[in-house]
Amino acid sequence: MRFEVEQKFPVDAMSRVQRALVELGATVQPELAQVDRYFAHPARDFAKTDEALRIRHVGDRNFITYKGPKLDTTTKTRREIELLLAPGEEGFNQFAELLIALGFRSVAQVRKIRQPYELRWEGQIVEIALDDVADVGTFVELELLAEAVNLDAAKACIQSLAERLQLSNSERRSYLELLLKKSGLSEAGKGP
Repeated sequence: MRFEVEQKFPVDAMSRVQRALVELGATVQPELAQVDRYFAHPARDFAKTDEALRIRHVGDRNFITYKGPKLDTTTKTRREIELLLAPGEEGFNQFAELLIALGFRSVAQVRKIRQPYELRWEGQIVEIALDDVADVGTFVELELLAEAVNLDAAKACIQSLAERLQLSNSERRSYLELLLKKSGLSEAGKGP
């Protein structure tokens, strides 16, 4: 079983982090525009179970992602299942229609511009994202995918890199949670 080990940090000075990543030898990837559409389960309150279901649209590619409950109190370590969907805007919209037909309800869309980097750190490949999230702010995400037996090493790696990049005040809430809080809605979309 694979887990996503992630920490996210709000930042004001993105250029400082970019310079540090270049100094460490990180490889920059092409900038991406991402749209994440989140859904509420018809019989389970994801806000209470700490789960998430989203469709992500990146360029011409689409993914459906399930995120399980967080496993600890310091990182956003959780089970993640992600599958590739039909491409293009039509594939994105058709899968959303399928979920709605099954009783799921669209909660919100999170839009962001993501500048991805990749860095070998402590023997692992860390995915780094510099995110400008519409109506939420700017953040740096550090992420690894790990098997259950490697979770402690993955968490230590992420924490070590965060310290090296002088990142602090880790934010455990998702972009969806931050957006809904800022807009005054609950995750169920029914108000605070």
